[in-house]
Amino acid sequence: MAETRMLKFIEQGQAYPPKRQAGERAQDFLEIARPYILAKAEEQAARCSQCGVPFCQVHCPLHNNIPDWLKLTAEGRLEEAYELSAATSTMPEICGRICPQDRLCEGNCVIEKDFGSVTIGAVEKFITDTAWENGWVKPVKILADRSGQSVGIIGAGPAGLTAAELLRTKGYTVHVYDRHDRAGGLLTYGIPGFKLEKPVVLRRVERLGEAGVIFHQDFVVGRDASLAELQEEHDAILIATGVYKARDIDVPGSEGPAVLEALEYLIASNRQSFGDLVPDAVRLDAAGKHVVVIGGGDTAMDCVRTAVRQGAASVKCLYRRDRTNMPGSAREVANAEEEGVEFIWLAAPAAFSNGVVTASRMRLGLAGADGRRAPEVEPGGDFEARADLVIKALGFDAEDLPGLFGAPDLGVTRWGTVRVDHKSMMTSLPGVFAAGDIVRGASLVVWAVRDGRDVSAHIHQFLRQRAGQAAAHAA
Repeated sequence: MAETRMLKFIEQGQAYPPKRQAGERAQDFLEIARPYILAKAEEQAARCSQCGVPFCQVHCPLHNNIPDWLKLTAEGRLEEAYELSAATSTMPEICGRICPQDRLCEGNCVIEKDFGSVTIGAVEKFITDTAWENGWVKPVKILADRSGQSVGIIGAGPAGLTAAELLRTKGYTVHVYDRHDRAGGLLTYGIPGFKLEKPVVLRRVERLGEAGVIFHQDFVVGRDASLAELQEEHDAILIATGVYKARDIDVPGSEGPAVLEALEYLIASNRQSFGDLVPDAVRLDAAGKHVVVIGGGDTAMDCVRTAVRQGAASVKCLYRRDRTNMPGSAREVANAEEEGVEFIWLAAPAAFSNGVVTASRMRLGLAGADGRRAPEVEPGGDFEARADLVIKALGFDAEDLPGLFGAPDLGVTRWGTVRVDHKSMMTSLPGVFAAGDIVRGASLVVWAVRDGRDVSAHIHQFLRQRAGQAAAHAA
């Protein structure tokens, strides 16, 4: 077969998969982009410059072999492209959908400035979806029988699921304990379907179940078993709970009945999409209401776009900095604006009362320790916005795991995240490891996958040493 010529970025422009019209997509929770056709995926992959230092790969937390699978895609060798992509990622089609590629791989593409980056995320999604459709995604291959040793994983989010797959591959007995009735964590209940349709997540979970991973749903550590009791059951424990405690805002009325936390709102919406019965559903639904969302991250974007789909009368997003300093994805902001969301920049709430948000105009002052200019109140700039429903999307902190788990000796940082030895990823408790957001704080799914990959290697090393010591003692 003749080798496909790459470097076509000069003659071929950047083309993302076409989005459905805003008016159409705002009526449902389906993903907004139509899939590539094969010819388009090959064409866009062939734009890769095959540069000597692939910054896309360097800036990917998983260090995916991006230039290589782009070249294979351009040559029509999709099964090989999928296998190469899956060699470094346990969920490439999920990362292809929800990673902020504009800040990671695509944002560091060497042709981005003058020609527009290669559409890496869209190609990654295409090759893995194609692999599922064609049966190329094989069952988890068990490489050895180490079923005499077991690992208990607390949390079925991306870090926990990644570790579960890789440890099961090594042959260990793996149990996953999760507070929800479906696995996936925020992939299932926190991210709306228009960004990540739920069958995409659940087929990954089903594959793990078919491989022998044992899931314990509706299981709350501290209620159904203490951490110490799980330690007695397993040879190693992984804490991968993520961070679920919502940050609050100290203004009058912030605890009122019409003021919701973002995750409470998003979980209710996702449950309704599953067809579940949601208690207090009317209060948690934006239909017919004037909605104000406070925050500027991706969770805030999820909330405003969900409110649009629920039929809100109006949706406004208040953020205390300007558009340039917004932490959320610029693509998500653009999608929200297309769908009718109004952004009010440099604005922060001062009070919530009687269906009204009183807000202050802000300005950016001097840069703080983090290098970002600190917002400060602009005198005399107060205004009001109608708000039948207010959603606080201000980020997440760690829950009090030592208290919840009945494990007072579990070491935590001053931020409440679990303290680990970063060389081994082990906590202050022998044989108890931690990974993902519960260690690094609220972060990206791709970093959770990376942490799950890394911690599985450390747990494997720990269990091999333990097995070796047991064999020596028996001899």
